Amino acid sequence: MIDRAFIIDDDEISIFLTSVMLETELFARHIESFDNAKDALIQLRNSNNELLPQVIFLDLNMPVLSGWEFLDALTENEERYKDKCSVFILTSSVDEQEKELAKQYRLVTGFLQKPLDERAIRRIKSRI
Repeated sequence: MIDRAFIIDDDEISIFLTSVMLETELFARHIESFDNAKDALIQLRNSNNELLPQVIFLDLNMPVLSGWEFLDALTENEERYKDKCSVFILTSSVDEQEKELAKQYRLVTGFLQKPLDERAIRRIKSRI
């Protein structure tokens, strides 16, 4: 079990379902959710290294700050997050171009389809 995970998604139902799955699978001691990426980015920037999440589940299509813009902002301080935070894109998109674009971000560890299921969580656990 990891210590901390973030869910960043503008859809309340997706946040709820993802949280329930993570709790059922005993994925993290602390799960924090954000309904916009801007608030999550502020939290990350203000957190000391011990409070950084080991895993971030990130939706791509959000108002205010998209998942791509969030990743761009993280990349500016990539060294701080490298080897501490693994980002898993969690999206309803099946666009192959988005999968390819995600590979350009070194902090992105995986590209997952919504809804998150037990098998995906177990694969993530085995990679971390």
